[in-house]
Amino acid sequence: MTATKRVSLAAARRIALGAQGFADRPPPGATTARHFRRALDRMTVLQLDSVNVVCRSHYLPMLARLGPYDRAALDRFLYRSARNFEYLGHEASITSQDLHPLLRWRMARSRWGRGVRMEREAPDYLRAVLAEVGERGALSVKDLSDPGERTGPWWGQSKGKIALGWLYSTGRLAVANRNNMFVTEYDLPERVIRSDILSAPDVPDVDAKRQLLLLGARSHGIGTATDLADYFRLKMPQARPLLADLVAEGELEQVEVEGWAEPAYLHPEARRPRTITGRALLSPFDPVVWFRPRAERLFGFRYRIEIYVPEAKRVHGYYVLPFLLDGQLVARVDLKADRQAGLLRVRGSFAEPGVDTARVASTLNDALVEMAAWLDLGDVVVEPNGDLAPALRRAA
Repeated sequence: MTATKRVSLAAARRIALGAQGFADRPPPGATTARHFRRALDRMTVLQLDSVNVVCRSHYLPMLARLGPYDRAALDRFLYRSARNFEYLGHEASITSQDLHPLLRWRMARSRWGRGVRMEREAPDYLRAVLAEVGERGALSVKDLSDPGERTGPWWGQSKGKIALGWLYSTGRLAVANRNNMFVTEYDLPERVIRSDILSAPDVPDVDAKRQLLLLGARSHGIGTATDLADYFRLKMPQARPLLADLVAEGELEQVEVEGWAEPAYLHPEARRPRTITGRALLSPFDPVVWFRPRAERLFGFRYRIEIYVPEAKRVHGYYVLPFLLDGQLVARVDLKADRQAGLLRVRGSFAEPGVDTARVASTLNDALVEMAAWLDLGDVVVEPNGDLAPALRRAA
């Protein structure tokens, strides 16, 4: 019987970051669609979120991996290159159109309560919305001839929004674009997804989930069963036996990682960089940190997003970005783009235990200045909140 391979925690971090593209050289010149494609291929999915405190979240992972780039160019690549599509991969996210057949089982089994109820109680309205999109082209909810009224400030969605969301989740509509205000525009799938993709045969559920687990493993490099299942939001009772099969067939290698209580799975194509260098501010929805137990296991970094926590109970702030430096998460900053004042505000800055605060502050200041310029903002203003703030203010 072959002994289980052991991987040090430091090596696991390098493997994980290498799989996410942090060992790749940044573009030497202008960022092109080729660079976006390479970065998205590493991540497989790019999660979306509507919060715009700094900028829309999906712009930040590309900044972290590629450096400053033209956000309009990324929009064109994501929505108008005929390479990608938006769907519920890891929550609402963008991935390659090649994965469309692997996600059709999710479309077929969508169980969103409001949509199911509308399908049962208002099928004529759903048919009318679908027909209107077919006749008029890509539409947002406000473009519908009968969008309905919103019934509350947060989750009181109008019937038009429910209809479009349900038709999208079941695959009868696709997202054609998101405008500058992040408003979703829907169209028929045949006007968004390439014909060769739509004509590809459906993939049986079990085979699709196997392939999604392998894609999650490739983008993680190394991870536990829960890490890999979370990448495409697969349920653990389904994922565990599939992972066992993938190990038995040689598609994955089961290993032990130093300090981890659970077995880990190593992808055969995983890179093993000797070092990870460089700095990056990470979106709360970056694949490196989006699954909080993994971030804590890999980096010793306890991270919670506090957007929905009452202000008086927040520990680090409203929109907190982890700071990655040379392969370690060394600090976190609560940021706000004050567009009216033309400032990037650091409302709180906090160092992780044991770091060289002077060096962290210096490199973090460089990253903040770079981000401010990329966001077309002027100065960076560091507020006196957090244990890193004094050093960060001196570095400015």
